[in-house]
Amino acid sequence: MNIEEFFELSAGKWFSHRTSHILASKESQSGKSNIIIEMLTADHPEVIKLCQINEVNPSSAACAIKVTGGSAMTGDKEKHSGTTVLVSVPDADNPNQGKLLWNTGNAEKAPVAGRYKIGSDEALTLTVESETMWTEERLWFASPNLRMRVSVIKHQGGYNMSSFTSEIRMGGAPANTKAAPAANAASS
Repeated sequence: MNIEEFFELSAGKWFSHRTSHILASKESQSGKSNIIIEMLTADHPEVIKLCQINEVNPSSAACAIKVTGGSAMTGDKEKHSGTTVLVSVPDADNPNQGKLLWNTGNAEKAPVAGRYKIGSDEALTLTVESETMWTEERLWFASPNLRMRVSVIKHQGGYNMSSFTSEIRMGGAPANTKAAPAANAASS
């Protein structure tokens, strides 16, 4: 599987359930959200703008998605919503890894550039590092309609968090229904 296939398989409407652990305080939180993932073309204005901001030629972008969602955490009365655009720019010598451009939709925050890698197990690993934090997230499909994510966030000030998320497709089934090898082995 390549990044385009992974993004295509991700397109649709998802119900997400996340459990997060704040390591220093040993606190846990859970949350639920609805997510809509849409494929964007390379000539989409948001893709071109994000490439230009990151000084990347838009023609080198392989694919892009727009993630829109709303979530609520247990014990938090405030609901959160937002939009994120992700653009993959493969390395010239290895298309299974490259730069990931990321715009959170928040005009006050600068876009983020990280790295992505598709492993031999067809899992996608995203890594983002800044002056104040480091994040790694690993995503994979247990089946075409069940996606899993684990993440670790480390802040410079010592605040560390890990989370596990399961996502169930609620609609908008992808054209490509290829599942990861681990999912195929588990179902046989």
